[in-house]
Amino acid sequence: MTALQLVPGDEEPAAGRPEPARALHALARVSFGPVPLDFDRLAAEHPAVQSGLALAGDADLELRLACTGPEELRAVAAALQRAGAARVRIDLVLRALTPGPPTLRSVT
Repeated sequence: MTALQLVPGDEEPAAGRPEPARALHALARVSFGPVPLDFDRLAAEHPAVQSGLALAGDADLELRLACTGPEELRAVAAALQRAGAARVRIDLVLRALTPGPPTLRSVT
């Protein structure tokens, strides 16, 4: 499994204007059509694309998205379809899970 990293684009927030909040997180699982998608171009064109994984299995690519809202999420999904994806499945992230310290129990 190969991790893909986002290469920052040339776009910067306008002077004095903060970057929009990206509170809507999602995973996009993409199956390629006849031609593989260009991950670097997608990431450069859509700031919502945070990272991706190339996969072997049901999907060819999994993208981690952080969107400003449902409109941007729909725009990214539509862009994936236009780029030639055969299938796009979007799953919303409800919360991130991280492992905690192990709980030790005495054996008696």
